[in-house]
Amino acid sequence: MTLMVLLFLTLLLVPAAAALHRVLKRDTGWFAAAVLAVLGGLTLPWLPGVAAGEITAEHLPWIPSAGVGISLRLDGVAMVFLLLVLLIGALVMAYSARYFAPGKKTGDYYVWMLLFVFSMSGMVLADDLILLFVFWEFTTLCSFFLINRSGDKAPAPAQRTLLITMGGGLGLLMAALMIISATGTSRISEALQHDVWQQDPGFTAVVAVLVALAAFTKSAQFPFHMWLPDAMVAPAPVSAYLHAAAMVKAGVYLLLRFSPVFHDVALWQAMLLTSGLITALIGALFALQRHDIKEIMAFSTVSQLGFLVAMIGVGTPTALSAAVIHVIAHALFKATLFMMVGIVEGQAGSRDIRVLNGLRRTMPVSFAITGVAALSMAGVPPMLGFVSKENLLKGFLSAGEDGSFGSGLTWTVTLLGVLAAVGTFAYCGRIVLGIFTRYSGAGAQDEPQRPMETDAAKEAPAAFWLPAMLPAAAGAVLGIVPQLLDGVVTAAARAASGTDYTSHFHLWGGLSTDLMLSAVIMGIGLAAVLARTRVDSVVPRRILPFTGVQAVEGIREMLIRLGRRAGDLTRTDMHGLHLTAPGLMLVGLLIAGLIAAPAVGELEPGSTRTADWLFIALMVVLLAGAVITTNRAAAVVLAGGAGFIVSAYYFTLGAIDVGLTQLLVEILTVVILVLVLRKLPSTFHRVRRSRTVLAALVAAGFGLMAFTATYALTGRRGQHEVARYYLENTYDQTGADNMVNSILVDFRALDTFGELTVLGIAGFAILAVLNSAFSTSDNRSEQAKWWEGTPLGDAENNTTAMRSVFNWVAPLIVLFSLVLLVRGHYEPGGGFIAALVAGGFFALRYLVAPSDSAVKLRWDYALVIVGGILIGAGTGLAGLFGGSFLTPLTWDIPLPWGGHYHFTTALVFDVGIYLAVIGTVLVALDRLGQAQRYPAELLKAYQRSHGLPQQDAGAGAVGADPGDVPPQVAEVELYGQRARGKGDQQQ
Repeated sequence: MTLMVLLFLTLLLVPAAAALHRVLKRDTGWFAAAVLAVLGGLTLPWLPGVAAGEITAEHLPWIPSAGVGISLRLDGVAMVFLLLVLLIGALVMAYSARYFAPGKKTGDYYVWMLLFVFSMSGMVLADDLILLFVFWEFTTLCSFFLINRSGDKAPAPAQRTLLITMGGGLGLLMAALMIISATGTSRISEALQHDVWQQDPGFTAVVAVLVALAAFTKSAQFPFHMWLPDAMVAPAPVSAYLHAAAMVKAGVYLLLRFSPVFHDVALWQAMLLTSGLITALIGALFALQRHDIKEIMAFSTVSQLGFLVAMIGVGTPTALSAAVIHVIAHALFKATLFMMVGIVEGQAGSRDIRVLNGLRRTMPVSFAITGVAALSMAGVPPMLGFVSKENLLKGFLSAGEDGSFGSGLTWTVTLLGVLAAVGTFAYCGRIVLGIFTRYSGAGAQDEPQRPMETDAAKEAPAAFWLPAMLPAAAGAVLGIVPQLLDGVVTAAARAASGTDYTSHFHLWGGLSTDLMLSAVIMGIGLAAVLARTRVDSVVPRRILPFTGVQAVEGIREMLIRLGRRAGDLTRTDMHGLHLTAPGLMLVGLLIAGLIAAPAVGELEPGSTRTADWLFIALMVVLLAGAVITTNRAAAVVLAGGAGFIVSAYYFTLGAIDVGLTQLLVEILTVVILVLVLRKLPSTFHRVRRSRTVLAALVAAGFGLMAFTATYALTGRRGQHEVARYYLENTYDQTGADNMVNSILVDFRALDTFGELTVLGIAGFAILAVLNSAFSTSDNRSEQAKWWEGTPLGDAENNTTAMRSVFNWVAPLIVLFSLVLLVRGHYEPGGGFIAALVAGGFFALRYLVAPSDSAVKLRWDYALVIVGGILIGAGTGLAGLFGGSFLTPLTWDIPLPWGGHYHFTTALVFDVGIYLAVIGTVLVALDRLGQAQRYPAELLKAYQRSHGLPQQDAGAGAVGADPGDVPPQVAEVELYGQRARGKGDQQQ
């Protein structure tokens, strides 16, 4: 198996699990666990090679013009983190299968969790800076969505987490771009070997700060530590994986990855040691303050991450080796402990140690599992946590090995580490004794709590606690034989330090300074546990007048206020404010055109024809009429007529594709505007004559400037070299005869994909805006009501002739649309034009229908938009097999009657464009074509408040025709306005 295949399989697991979830429901966790376990097992054959110093590298072009590719690299650091991602992920997935209740909605949970596995796998394997950043941000988004789905209280913590971690991501992006610019490569392994790190200390220091800040935000280091406890609103499996064994380790991974070039940079060492030790100390203090065992676990994670960051800050091979083994130990004991929190909460119904009372009797297995994991975290032999703690102490003591630390500073950081380790021992005892014994640790500062009856708590089923037991058992076994980790930790330490250091781990290494310090830690820690009541009463519950969460929330609210004030500058109906910016731009273009025209050259002969002036004159007449008329329908018709003139102009110039696009857009625009006009008065409101004159002068001035600038800057320099390139190379490189279409789907496919995505977002925006409309009144004009009761008012009979014609023309329109789609690569056509023709079919379908209720869609147009975007993205991914994202793949398919058909994946990309455009057109037609409506829930609320009989989906419900609206419509509207106003005031 290759690295590419492994990464692809982790991605493939996401849709597979989503599909199986329809059948398996919560048991999808078993399937996901089995697959991740198999993938983890398949990586084990790589271990001997990695331990021997072998490095596996693979590369797939992605953006070759920028030198960016899907570059993967497996060394010691990547191997350690990859195994944790896959194997801990497998255990958490198995745990999830029993954590959630049978009827709980878990489909999106498994999707986001498995996407997180994919993102973490990609991040630790990435050997390209841009790829690293992409996966880094994927982990941020997955974390946000997993937290956000966790209940009514989750959105605020999710947003705060996103604000902090994405801010760090911007720092990483800046660092990546600076490295690429300075080294000339995006390959991480090559960039880290460049001489610029030694030649330019200023550059090295700036990049070191950016990388450190990015890691601090992800690994919850002071002053960004508050997001991790805040995110504990997420369920236990999310905490066990993202915030104990995976996501928070992403920052540690980043620090280890860049350690070879920064380990001897003074600023790097100062930042990591200072932030790491502060985090380790305050994390331990905050853990001793809390009574919620999940909060205690969260702050313990913060503290342990502080140890890791400080170790990397020391930067010696001994310290880096200690950091790697503690990464492994921490993943094992913290995954177990978070899973046990979920079990205790589920079985006992509480997480408060003041309420939990002697669960050791009724939950002995849970007590044993939690005890083993807590002993490992406390650093008690013979657990792996003891071995890792011993090596952490060795790492602190090694700070003076290279002469960068004096003995005084070395002992200072060591003793601070010892103090944090004492806190670790104390809160470990607080966890175990608080849950499983008759804990009397409520200090005088605490609210009195009533202990729960422990007889109600039963031991969890074996399928529930088994995934939590396995990492605890692994920590116990590896503590006895830690030498099993020598090879992989040595490889990781060498990769992180750039030296040939060799790690040797053992449970008993004889009498040493670190052993004596361990004895001191355990002695003082045990005393603190035994005197836990007194310790609880001494520990301050509040140090500052505000919490970290309150500080972040204040920053978030301040940014929102600033954004609102910035938006207020343009959030107005005053045309003058909106036209100022484009007006100034036009003035600049006019001046530039007048200055540059003589320098550019004379107007080429034949650039202007007599027919051009005819087209201009016709447009002036039509637009003048559109400006003068007071009737909205007339203005729409006249403006549409000007658009048709522009289309004809394109046709005379030979731009068939552009002309067809303009023509079809104008047709659909007129249809949609007619639907909008149904909801507006028939005439424009009257304005003062002075305002009319001023508007006319401004419009004429804008038009004159635009015309002058265009006339001065075009037709004076001949054919551009880019145009010549397309003319000379389009057929040879793409096999296309239609150069315009080939530019869109071959040469500039990435731009088109971006526009395709924007178009889809616009479709959803239309859907959201029109769905939020509360208008219920019947705005039909008085003239329309005159025809009620007459033959002209009978929509069914009046559309008979049009329907008859439509029944004959519709198949031809659809066929013409498909022909344009298929031939777009070789003749005028393409996905966009074909979709506009299909849009014309749907527009006619709406126009010939007697009512909007008679034109029910049989599919969800939102899914049509999404399908189009996904097809475009899938085509782009397929292009990776041809060299880069969105590179077209081609085949010559033999035809039965002879010859060949030149098939290209650009046609499939065109299909994506086709679907996205059709979906957006359908959104506009369907929503604007519906009768005035108001939400059924608003009507029901009004009826309940007034004691009226309830209506379900009949008259007055969403989509009801105006004639069906009950007489209390105006009152319902007023009720809704008051309700919304009250809600705004409460907010």
